[in-house]
Amino acid sequence: MTTTGLLRTISGVGTDRGRGGYSRHGFAKAELELRDWFIAEAGWCGLDVEVDRNSNIWAWWGDPGPDAVVTGSHLDSVPGGGAFDGPLGVVSALAAVEAMRSKGFQPAKPLAVVVFAEEEGGRFGVPCLGSRLLTGSLDPAAALGLTDNSGVTLADAAETAGFDPAAFGRDTEALSRIGCFIELHVEQGRGLIELDAPVGVASSIMAHGRWRFRFTGEGNHAGATPIADRRDPMLPASQLVLAARRAATGGARATVGRLVPNPGGTNVIASTVDVWLDARAENDASTRDLVEKITSAATVAAADEGCAVTVTEESYGDTVIFDPALRDDLSRMLGGVPALPTGAGHDAGVLAAHVPAAMLFVRNPTGVSHAPAEHAEPADCEAGAVALASVLEHLARSS
Repeated sequence: MTTTGLLRTISGVGTDRGRGGYSRHGFAKAELELRDWFIAEAGWCGLDVEVDRNSNIWAWWGDPGPDAVVTGSHLDSVPGGGAFDGPLGVVSALAAVEAMRSKGFQPAKPLAVVVFAEEEGGRFGVPCLGSRLLTGSLDPAAALGLTDNSGVTLADAAETAGFDPAAFGRDTEALSRIGCFIELHVEQGRGLIELDAPVGVASSIMAHGRWRFRFTGEGNHAGATPIADRRDPMLPASQLVLAARRAATGGARATVGRLVPNPGGTNVIASTVDVWLDARAENDASTRDLVEKITSAATVAAADEGCAVTVTEESYGDTVIFDPALRDDLSRMLGGVPALPTGAGHDAGVLAAHVPAAMLFVRNPTGVSHAPAEHAEPADCEAGAVALASVLEHLARSS
C-alpha cells in the first residue's frame, strides 16, 4: 500500500473536534489504537514485533542483532496536531519494507522499524520520552513521576496500558543493536519549498528546551479587590510572553504555547499562574542566554506586582550535528539532495549522541507544522518512501 493509502487507514483515529487536527497522546486511547494498527500492519509486512522495556515497538526483518539498520518515527501528536508529523515516517518505513520485499531484496543486516513512545510530550510534558529512556538520557524515576493535565502519572498511565513502569530505563541491549538510525519526517518549515526539492536530509537540530515558570500571588475576588491591593500573577505571566518575543532575535525562537491559571475562574484573581516556555537557538550558549534574559524580565515583573516566581527546567537537548559521513552518503546516493538544519526536535536527535543517525525530510507545501494545516503532497510522500527504501537497501547490504 502507498504511504498516503496507509495514512488514510488511520485518518479517523484521534481526531480533535475542538482544536481541529489530531490529539493522539501517549498511552491514551487514540495512541493505543495506533499501536495496535502498527503491530497489525507490521505483521502483514512479514515483520516480527516486540515491545521493549520502555514501551517502544520494534518490528524486525530478520533476527534482532547488532549492526541493525533501523528506521521509524512516532505515532503520537501535539494537541490538535497535523496528520503527518510522526505517522509519515512510520508509514513510509512500512511502505519501504514492502517495496524491498516485492523486488526480492534480502538484507544482509538485521533491519527494524521502530515506533517511539510519546515523542511530542503532548501528555506528560517531556518530549522524546521513549528514546530518552532507552538511551538513559532521562532518569526513569523522574519520568515516572511526570503528570498529565488530569494528575495521572506516567507510571499509572503506562501500567493501565499494560506496560511495566518498573522496567523503564536505559536499555543497553536494545541500544547496542542499532548500527544506524534513519528517521523520515515531514519538514517543519519552508526549506524544501525554497529549494524546490521534494526530499532533503537533515544537517543539524537547534539546541532547545522547555521551562515552566510558576508565578505565585494572592487569589482574591475580581470585583471586591481594588487594583492597588492586588498581587495578581497574571500580570508578570503576561510580561513573560512579551519578554520572550523581545528576546528572540538573531534566529532564536522563544514561544509560550501554554498558560494555566489557578483556579481559573473568570471572576477570580488567580493565586498562581504556570507558564511554559519553549526556547531554541543555534547552540547551547545562545539558548541559555536567551532563557536567562527572559527569566530576568520575569523576575522583575513578578517583583513589581508583589509576586514570586520559580523556574523549572523540564527538558533540554543540546545542539545536534548529524553524522556528517552518513549524511553525505545519503545525500550522494539520492542524487545530491540538499542538507538543511531544523529547529524541531526528533528521536533521531536523541539517538545521534549514541549511534550514527540521519534524517530525511519530505517537503511540506504549507510550511506549517504542529497544526491542522500541516501537509505533504502524495507525490512527495511517495518520493520520500522511495528515497527511504533506497537508503535502507544501501545500508542493509553487506559491507
